[in-house]
Amino acid sequence: MFWRKFEERLFNLLIRIATLIIIGSLFVIILTILIKGIPAMSWDMISKPPSGGFYLGKEGGVLNAIVGSIYLGIGASLFAFLLTVPVVVYMNVYAPGTKFTRFIRISLDILYGIPSIVYGAFGFIIMIYFGMKVSLLAGIVTVGLLVLPIMARTMDEVIRTIPKELSDASLSLGATKWETAMKVIVRQAMPGILTALLLGFGRAIGDAASVIFTTGFTDNIPTSIFQPAATLPLAIFFQLGSPIQEVVNRAYASALILTIIILIVSISSRMLTRRFKKNVIS
Repeated sequence: MFWRKFEERLFNLLIRIATLIIIGSLFVIILTILIKGIPAMSWDMISKPPSGGFYLGKEGGVLNAIVGSIYLGIGASLFAFLLTVPVVVYMNVYAPGTKFTRFIRISLDILYGIPSIVYGAFGFIIMIYFGMKVSLLAGIVTVGLLVLPIMARTMDEVIRTIPKELSDASLSLGATKWETAMKVIVRQAMPGILTALLLGFGRAIGDAASVIFTTGFTDNIPTSIFQPAATLPLAIFFQLGSPIQEVVNRAYASALILTIIILIVSISSRMLTRRFKKNVIS
């Protein structure tokens, strides 16, 4: 009896410590960004692209990186989404429980664990093969492939929680598999699908390794997908490497901007999930 109580208290303590470590880490990260980023924040930082001497401590901002990151995040998320939905529908409606479906899930798990720098190198090789230059399009394709397994596995796990009786009932009433997938399965899984889409966007907008070889970097705001584009993670990287303290301080301001964007995405995810939950049968 004593050992059972001791074991219960021990694991209860470990759970509390782990929770405090996670919450504390988040608090320290955000506090550090706020303390170092707010003093360097200004209206010019978010409203102007960098001038010629921005990385030497002169005037300008990171509007080019903000716009480039949003373009890249939206483009990569939509690209991955268009590829993910048919795959997930196939696994759960057309071929559930088959060996090929299990192989697809294993492949997605492997892709999930590949470092982003490998995706960047792969994208760079493809660019060289097709004679492409660094561009927003190359970054969208590369980052889209990076976030695809994240979206696919998230959607897959959500759809697998939907009762099989719903699809069986739809099929028994004469609906085709495609109609069942789009009008029953997708409708029930909509909160999870939106969460997966916004998770992919957050991952895409915050990645640096996969875009350094493909998207490039420029002080200009891209007006075409065939032009290079700056991103906030790379802007932060370049500013932190500067020997000028003012430029380093601006890196924390850029990090604060990126954190705010991701926070907005997270809050939007929660709100949209609650809105679409009314269509879900619990």
